[in-house]
Amino acid sequence: MNPALRILSPGLSTTIQDLGRHGFQRLGVSTGGALDPVSFRAANALVGNPANLGALEALYVGPTFVIEAEDARLAFVGTEATVEVLDDAASDRGHAIALMQSVRLRRGQVVRVGSLKTGSSLYIAVEGGFAVAAVLGSVATDSRGRIGGWQGRALTAGDILPLRCATATERNECRIDSLDLVPPGRFRVMLGPQSDYFSDDEIKRFLVSEYEVSAGSNRMGIRLQGSPIRARRGFNIVSDAIVTGSIQVPGSGQPMVLLADHQTTGGYPKIATVISADLPAIGRLPIGAKIAFASVTAEHAAEARRDLAAALDRIGEKIVPVRPPLAAAPLFECNLISGVHDAAA
Repeated sequence: MNPALRILSPGLSTTIQDLGRHGFQRLGVSTGGALDPVSFRAANALVGNPANLGALEALYVGPTFVIEAEDARLAFVGTEATVEVLDDAASDRGHAIALMQSVRLRRGQVVRVGSLKTGSSLYIAVEGGFAVAAVLGSVATDSRGRIGGWQGRALTAGDILPLRCATATERNECRIDSLDLVPPGRFRVMLGPQSDYFSDDEIKRFLVSEYEVSAGSNRMGIRLQGSPIRARRGFNIVSDAIVTGSIQVPGSGQPMVLLADHQTTGGYPKIATVISADLPAIGRLPIGAKIAFASVTAEHAAEARRDLAAALDRIGEKIVPVRPPLAAAPLFECNLISGVHDAAA
């Protein structure tokens, strides 16, 4: 039997992602990739994978799957969630496993990931990765283009995802200390490229307002609900290029922040663009989250990008061994007390 994960329940939206399909937007192909590349890279690091190896991205409700390999090493990184391991598919109770650390599971065990609690995304990396073909240099799932990942779509019950490794390597498990996934108080933006479509008062309104992530948000972008923004030059432009983080303002006046699966061009004016260093945090925001913005310069954005790149390169430095639980039985067999003295006597 070829090593695989067999999907019993796919969750709300679970796809194979990597760090994206770059260099093809001129052909109408979205970049895609992990919404939260920080958690994605950390999950891969924990199981010993290269940073860009494909992993599962689960949104809002996680999957349930069976290990169909001799054994497999997995890691779960992202928002808080309950992850349980059951001894087999017939079991209804299992034991919880911790996020932010690797775990070795055996054939027949079932992994059940519940609802995500504090964010929208969780990443599940498997040592060796998935045996799926790259399309245009990437295994990222593009559901609209029907390319990449597993058959170009989100997972469904019954899918059997082939693994590259039949068994996990012999090594101790490890965990990550102090990975900061808390969103900033304000997300940093650079104004433009169509900020001239909005008056100074409307730009100020945008920057001082608090918005809420509303229903209808997905991998293409998050819809915000709050104080509407009025465009003095109308809400239609000649379609031009879009980048991840572009903040479009449609006729409703409610901003939309475009994410990994955004269209490559658009015809709404873009009041601002979220800087690349803040994209991982905005990509993990759940529906109902509050969000506000602050304007920064290009120099600040470039420095923040360098800081993020340096932090990602140092993820390996945060990995430490998992200490095995202390075995009580051997201690009971040892003569740890040579005598007792009664101070009162």
